[in-house]
Amino acid sequence: MHAIVIPAYGDSSVLEYAERPDPEPGPGEVLVEVAATGVNFIDVYHREGRYPLPLPLIPGSETAGTVTAVGPGVTDVVPGDRVASASAVGAYATKAVIPADKAIRLPDGLAPDLAAAVMLQGLTAHYLTHSTYAIRSGDDVLVHAAAGGMGLLLVQMAKLRGARVIGTVSSAEKEKLARQAGADEVVGYEGFTDAVKEITDGAGVHVVYDGVGAATFDGSLASLRPRGMMALYGAASGPVPPFDPQRLNAGGSLFLTRPTLGHYTATREELLSRANDLLGWVASGAVKVHVSQRYPLAEARRAHDDLEGRRTTGKLLLTP
Repeated sequence: MHAIVIPAYGDSSVLEYAERPDPEPGPGEVLVEVAATGVNFIDVYHREGRYPLPLPLIPGSETAGTVTAVGPGVTDVVPGDRVASASAVGAYATKAVIPADKAIRLPDGLAPDLAAAVMLQGLTAHYLTHSTYAIRSGDDVLVHAAAGGMGLLLVQMAKLRGARVIGTVSSAEKEKLARQAGADEVVGYEGFTDAVKEITDGAGVHVVYDGVGAATFDGSLASLRPRGMMALYGAASGPVPPFDPQRLNAGGSLFLTRPTLGHYTATREELLSRANDLLGWVASGAVKVHVSQRYPLAEARRAHDDLEGRRTTGKLLLTP
């Protein structure tokens, strides 16, 4: 098979396109012929060593394809099944291994590239809007990077829950995409806190979904109403420096959480519940997936550069 290999931590130049032996599924695993793989910021963090994994490393966890073999003990998935997962091992490849209990069968008619484009970010958006802060009808919600892959899904799911959504974007093109996804108000990053307070008549929002991190953190806290929640789910602009928790008190007994997908899909039942919601919405068109760019697997370096350079909207995919 062919794969992208990381021999050492660093910038995108460390990504190498290479030939590797085909993996074999072990107990409780399935082997998948990859149709498409999602590109995500966590792949960048793994490449940089911010979230270190043993080297050499084939990155990537979000993929979809057709099962070609199953390991010992696997009975729920059989060769020929079309599956997707956010928990693949080495998904930047033409073949990848998925734990069988993390493999989700695709609904009839759902294209595997759309499934690959939505598993990680879609499941994340689901738990953020349904569990971390369970949005209620009429809530005011702030979504940062509202035209990105995560942002577009957060906007749509927040609207499904009945929220009024304010999104931040960096360009007129991205504003258009955020509004098409359902955002009620769209503002720039410069002075977004003042804009939020004006839109909410000084009250602030019930929740901020922030995957930007350092660049927006202070303004996000200041955008909350008393007892509001800041859900910090990523750090695209860099990690948030240490801060005094007394700021949460001063801001109005605020809540701050740094959630992760694994804790919200801790059981097979919880994973299936979220995934069935998500893939059902995508298959029916209730949630639309915006794939902005597809790259050949060999051009993973360019995909990372575009993602980190904020030159993209929606989702990026690698294809064999």
